[in-house]
Amino acid sequence: MGSLGTNHASCTAIPEAEGKAEFQPLNPEDVRAYLHKAVDFISDYYTNIESMPVLLDVKPGYLQDELSSSPPIDSAPFVDTMKELRASVVPGMTHWASPNIFAFFPSTNSAAAIAGDLIASAMNTVGFTWQASPVATEMEVLALDWLAQLVRLPTTFMNCTSTGRGTGGGVILGTTSEAMLVTLVAARDAALHRCGSVGVSDLPRLVVYATDQTHSTFFKVCRLAGFDPANFRSIPTGPETYGLDPVKLLKTMQAGRYTGFVPTYVCATVGTTSSNAVDPVGAIAYIATMFNVWVHVDAAYAGSACICPEFRHHLDGVERVDSISMSPHKWLLTCLDCTCLYVRDTHRLSGSLETNPEYLKNDATDSGEVTNLKDMQVDVGRRFRGLKLWMVMRTYGTSKLQEHIRKDVAMAKMFEDIVCSDDRFEVVVPRNFALVCFRIKASGAMTEEDADGANRVLMENVNKTGKAYLAHTVVGDRFVLRFAVGSSLQEERHVRNAWDLIKMTASSILD
Repeated sequence: MGSLGTNHASCTAIPEAEGKAEFQPLNPEDVRAYLHKAVDFISDYYTNIESMPVLLDVKPGYLQDELSSSPPIDSAPFVDTMKELRASVVPGMTHWASPNIFAFFPSTNSAAAIAGDLIASAMNTVGFTWQASPVATEMEVLALDWLAQLVRLPTTFMNCTSTGRGTGGGVILGTTSEAMLVTLVAARDAALHRCGSVGVSDLPRLVVYATDQTHSTFFKVCRLAGFDPANFRSIPTGPETYGLDPVKLLKTMQAGRYTGFVPTYVCATVGTTSSNAVDPVGAIAYIATMFNVWVHVDAAYAGSACICPEFRHHLDGVERVDSISMSPHKWLLTCLDCTCLYVRDTHRLSGSLETNPEYLKNDATDSGEVTNLKDMQVDVGRRFRGLKLWMVMRTYGTSKLQEHIRKDVAMAKMFEDIVCSDDRFEVVVPRNFALVCFRIKASGAMTEEDADGANRVLMENVNKTGKAYLAHTVVGDRFVLRFAVGSSLQEERHVRNAWDLIKMTASSILD
């Protein structure tokens, strides 16, 4: 038996190649050297990005031709990896950080956010419970409460108040879609409970409400949460503000209840993607209370603007809603991904999402004094997202963040004024925040259909130059160009240069 054990050990021993260094993926000197090279690359990228075409002319599958289609067997110097990054990866990027991108709501960044994300990635903590990484939870709670104070959310949405721990709180998720999904699940379960449903037998009766301006992802996550697509109520909006009409909402809810449906969830938006419309939060919440309906406010983009007192009125009535989400990665200089979800009663969320396997049980959880963020999201594992949000607020302070928002709004207003001064164009929707929806207008012999075609050509020709990037939407059956100000590197000269390009391109089309 003894010899058998000896032979077994000799068979399983891993021979070391003579003179070959052991593989150490976190060798401190490699970490230092690699990150220095990466930081140099990042700094050079931001230095040169203004001169790079926003849109690149590459074909699908181009990277397979640039790089090997099979993984390498042998290691290579990190410098070789960086060379391929510069030569093959960068030329395939749409440069979201470019000051010449106006197509979408911004994806902002900052030195503090990059540093925070880098440090969080290096620490690589998996904070599913408080005990798994106390500071990951504590920092997230702190950062969320700080942001809640900046936008003056009621204390009912905060984790900690001056009188102690409240019933509300928040969690940092990846995207708005996740925020909608988890709140839909909580609202679904609450509605089924009210119905006295056995299991999900009454699920086909549950109805959700939004407008024709609500982000398309809402209807996607409704399906994921099990709602019947036939029970989605998309309420048409008017041509003035494109916001939700509370009277239409009330009538639609009443009609549904009279026919046996169960009103369950309303998604209100502060700053819609197409037109930047703002739904009347307070009026919607008032109507929803008549039907015991969950109200969620999607303030992904414009919620950040509410750190400025002059925009805070757009959230009036928020004290009566059940949840609100905003995404600092859009406009508050905090890089992807960072969507902050607040709920008035965390137990309604955790009641639907909680998991409690034996291997995650611990005294801290049993005490009831801590928040386990895994119970407020779909996933169990989670990144240390709170660090970068805290570092942004701690480094720049409220005044600098407000300055950033106000500067973007001022540039958007300047662009709006310039558009209005050219009688070939029209602003289609009254500007909210930093998005201008405009178009070449139909005039003389030009029909609306002709104008749609001219605007499409204008957008395509501007984008082909690589000097600016515009996107479009359809508002009131009209093809409309979106000009979104807000890239972290944007200055007034970039807005003016973009207008000069638009004006010159329009002249080549119309003359």
